[in-house]
Amino acid sequence: MQFDQLKRREVITLLGGAAAWPLAARAQQPALPIIGFVDGGSFYAPWSNTFRKGLNEVGYFEDQNVTVESHWLDGQYDRLPPLMADLVRRRVAVISTGGAPAALAAKAATTTIPIVFGVGIDPVELGLVASLARPGGNATGINFFVAEVVAKRLGLLHDLVPKALRIAVLVNPANVTSAETTSREIPEAARAIGLQVQVLNASTGREIEEAFATLARDRADALFVAPDLFFQSRRVQFATLAARTIPAAYSIREFVEAGGLMSYGTDRADMYRQVGVYCGQILKGVKPVELPVVQLSKFEFVINLQTARAIGIEVPNSIQLLADEVIE
Repeated sequence: MQFDQLKRREVITLLGGAAAWPLAARAQQPALPIIGFVDGGSFYAPWSNTFRKGLNEVGYFEDQNVTVESHWLDGQYDRLPPLMADLVRRRVAVISTGGAPAALAAKAATTTIPIVFGVGIDPVELGLVASLARPGGNATGINFFVAEVVAKRLGLLHDLVPKALRIAVLVNPANVTSAETTSREIPEAARAIGLQVQVLNASTGREIEEAFATLARDRADALFVAPDLFFQSRRVQFATLAARTIPAAYSIREFVEAGGLMSYGTDRADMYRQVGVYCGQILKGVKPVELPVVQLSKFEFVINLQTARAIGIEVPNSIQLLADEVIE
């Protein structure tokens, strides 16, 4: 009897130990590295898939050997300081940012955690890196050109509306880098093709409506919208206000898909993929200083023919042939 009780105790002990082993093993497994993915707006979410493809190219797969923690700003720049402070406090492995405001906020928050940015303004001018070839510090990334194509976008708008002479330019003063760059670049580009420029400000939905009321009162012939995350989050509002009233040019295709007239800018999908590749390389141990800033050179010109007809614009075949996509 005593022997049987002893055997039963041994079996229970063995079973209990066997049950405990997996728990102990799980407890000893290291946590997955975290990428803090901070981007402009949830409308970019489909493009985040190309970011993950970039990670996959270098052997990283979400929830297998890396965690991607996404934060969408939708133009709420005041969220950046506390958000970056939280990522730094939790010591994430990499901070990935889209847009100059997020990149600058990350740079201000840490000098040690690697940062991989995607910005449309010269990162050297922004102070993010020492040079394109040798970034220095803890940041590197992709320059996808926004400010540098101001003249080209304005020229295409003029080609679509050759009789337009008075151009209203809308900027968001809360986005200092974009507002200052656009306000600096566009007057020279406008003078080169004989256009007059009027700069308007808006940083809320109501101010956007007021800006459209102003350009209607002042009889502007066309509208040039500066690149901005908040504006992008309000693209449907822009398309609605501009419909049948004024031709407008934007920096990304999402405006045109929402009903805007035209856009000209960098192919963002390629930017997101390359950012993912860089994040993966850093997780493998490569330092940001060893990764030169990549300058993208693929641009896309998109026209919405339905919007053009509603405004009374006839788009010549020659311009349609220049477009990468014509939305019917």
